[in-house]
Amino acid sequence: MRALRRVVIAAGAALLALALFTPPASSVLPEPAAPCATEPAGDPLRYVVLFDEGTPQQRARREIDRACGTQTAYYPQIAVAVATSAEPDFGQRIGIERTFSAQAARRSNLGAGGGQQQRATRNRHATTDRNGEQWDMRMINAQRAREAGVSGADDVVVGVLDSGIDAGHPDLAEAVDPTLSADCRNGTPDTRERAWRPTASAHGTHVAGVIAAADDGIGITGVAPETTLASIKVIGEQGYADPESAVCGYMWAARHDMRITNSSYSVDPWSLSCANRDGFDVAREAISRAVDYAADHGTTHVAAATNDAADLTPAVLGADGGCEVLPASLRPMITVSATGKNRLKSGYSSYGLGVISVTAPGGSGDRCVLSTVPRGYRKMCGTSMAAPHVSGVLALLAAEHPKASPERLRQRLTANTQQLPCPDDYDLTGDGTQDAYCTGYRAYNGFYGHGMVNALAAVDVSQN
Repeated sequence: MRALRRVVIAAGAALLALALFTPPASSVLPEPAAPCATEPAGDPLRYVVLFDEGTPQQRARREIDRACGTQTAYYPQIAVAVATSAEPDFGQRIGIERTFSAQAARRSNLGAGGGQQQRATRNRHATTDRNGEQWDMRMINAQRAREAGVSGADDVVVGVLDSGIDAGHPDLAEAVDPTLSADCRNGTPDTRERAWRPTASAHGTHVAGVIAAADDGIGITGVAPETTLASIKVIGEQGYADPESAVCGYMWAARHDMRITNSSYSVDPWSLSCANRDGFDVAREAISRAVDYAADHGTTHVAAATNDAADLTPAVLGADGGCEVLPASLRPMITVSATGKNRLKSGYSSYGLGVISVTAPGGSGDRCVLSTVPRGYRKMCGTSMAAPHVSGVLALLAAEHPKASPERLRQRLTANTQQLPCPDDYDLTGDGTQDAYCTGYRAYNGFYGHGMVNALAAVDVSQN
């Protein structure tokens, strides 16, 4: 027995010694990463990078550094980073399922899109009242709402995620708040005025005028002329809106408690994704986190359906097919299709049961929407023009109901539309073939959602 006891004691001592001199698994250093290239392969590219929820900024920074990148922004609330790197295999080092570069995709010719495209007529300066040309405002009863004394409120802020707003335009000078405006094109907010003002594009200024152009008897009048606007620049000089720009824009809106965002753009390098595309899932996840975060903090989101004339109806679970567009296909969005003056879906407007929430005037043919542009006014057609009509109506509702949640504002909006049934015939070209197929019923269908927005009906109900 004594001999057996000695054997047991000796074995125990050996195990204790092994435990003392063997480092625990958690302290074993990982294999060192391959060294970063000493000579950059080219200009640094920008990436959006996903991390697990709760990842602290320093840990994210270390991981990006180790992959030969530089962290330029981090949003800890949603665990999304923006990084730059000249290392060709930065994506592989981080993990292609977690990172994406729209710049790299464009460079590889994987796709090219741009901001919402629109048809425009020649710019015409105005020193007189042009409200008579605003058929779109009459269509949604915006003028009648103003006559009823409802024009919005300056404590309601609409963040216009676009190409910048000309704050010097006479119809917008009192609406744009410089302290709430920022340039988000690089994924991190730049609040210098020269950064968030428009340069190459009049698009954002046109959208802004539809929402809140002044009711001053000169030029045009917006749906909610007393509303405050924030210029959040997400569209670059070449017309691109990258995922990190959108993330920055929505997080900036949430940070400043903006009640509404208007997104009249689609994220590049895809204007539309109808198949699995490299990086699309990463971009969708990053933007979804930002959109959801802002919605949870009281922001109501509006998005243009795009001008791809595409069916965005979600595919049945497990089935092939189905097209998506960012941000319009995201669930929190109030997604807007466009109609012409005849209240028929414009041929360019995308559509889809379960995606389109409401419709609004976007114009068609030579009947486009008149609004502000730098140094004047212009008529443009597009779902880009339809969406801000909806943002304006929501701004009216938010002024009447300052404590209403995004879901409550959505309910009030959609419950007070003019219902539009699917057309019996949608052969726009007259060649005997239907140009698109509308599914659903009068109260809710793929062309018009719940119907045409109605400013007067919405605010009348809100006063009950």
